[in-house]
Amino acid sequence: MRKRIIIIVALFASVVEMAKAQMDVQFADYTSLKSYYNPAVSGTEGKLNVAGAYSMQMAGYDGAPATMFLSADMPIYFLSPRHGGGISFLNDMVGMFNTSKISLQYAFNMKLGLKSRIAIGANIGMISEKMDGSKLELEDTTDPAFPTSSVSGNSLDFNFGVYYTMPRFWAGLSVMHASQPTITASEKYELEFARSYFFMAGGNISLKKSFLKLEPSCMVMSNFQTWREDVQCKVIYEYDGRKLYGGLGYSPGVSTTFMVGGDFHGATVGYSYQMFTSGIGMVNGSHELVVGYLTELDLFKKGRNKHKSVRWL
Repeated sequence: MRKRIIIIVALFASVVEMAKAQMDVQFADYTSLKSYYNPAVSGTEGKLNVAGAYSMQMAGYDGAPATMFLSADMPIYFLSPRHGGGISFLNDMVGMFNTSKISLQYAFNMKLGLKSRIAIGANIGMISEKMDGSKLELEDTTDPAFPTSSVSGNSLDFNFGVYYTMPRFWAGLSVMHASQPTITASEKYELEFARSYFFMAGGNISLKKSFLKLEPSCMVMSNFQTWREDVQCKVIYEYDGRKLYGGLGYSPGVSTTFMVGGDFHGATVGYSYQMFTSGIGMVNGSHELVVGYLTELDLFKKGRNKHKSVRWL
């Protein structure tokens, strides 16, 4: 029993310390969820863009991380197609810890050249943290170092980003938790969110005399204490309105990712498996499901059925 208590105490301490210094959620299929990392993406597709993801990380472990993300963004036509807005919701559970955030985001985009555009965006949200102390199995429940009930707190959170697009290339730079919010759930539990910086870039390469194209991309994320780099490439088959893809991703010293998915009548469904190459090993990887829907929206446009992407205005 004493050994069990020592293990629980050590695990609790390490999880709290990790929570203070951790970077934000790393989705395997990050190119399908750009608005999570960069609010400047909002409305740049010129359409209503709805996306969702569910990620089960380190499968097979009790209390392993599970993350759900939902978002919707679109151009704000009653202002002008240069304005974009959106809403998003995140829920991230790790053992006894539950982090959630609901956000509103806004972006303004403008031409830089004949076929290129730049957007600047911001995100304001309420981030909440809850810890369920009742999940701790302690021999001495009166120990003042550990909460024995649920405690929670919340704080405002701000993100900012810049996003650049042209027909065959895109790139973005953003910062999460710009105000470095601190949540005090109780005298025993305080969580500080450090700023996280993200750089994303990608493109598309059409293969001659083929229905295939390549979409390589990369992402670097850091809080200047830890770093993570990801590269991936999707191979896309597109013919007669049908779209299927497969892909590989790699994060040096962390994982290898396999992806597969397709577009069915405007709805996209994709699955990813992230296999860890260090630490817990290859078997207990992460499963991720991504769904999306992209459609024209003319509620505020002048003239019926006149659709135009803001990329070409």
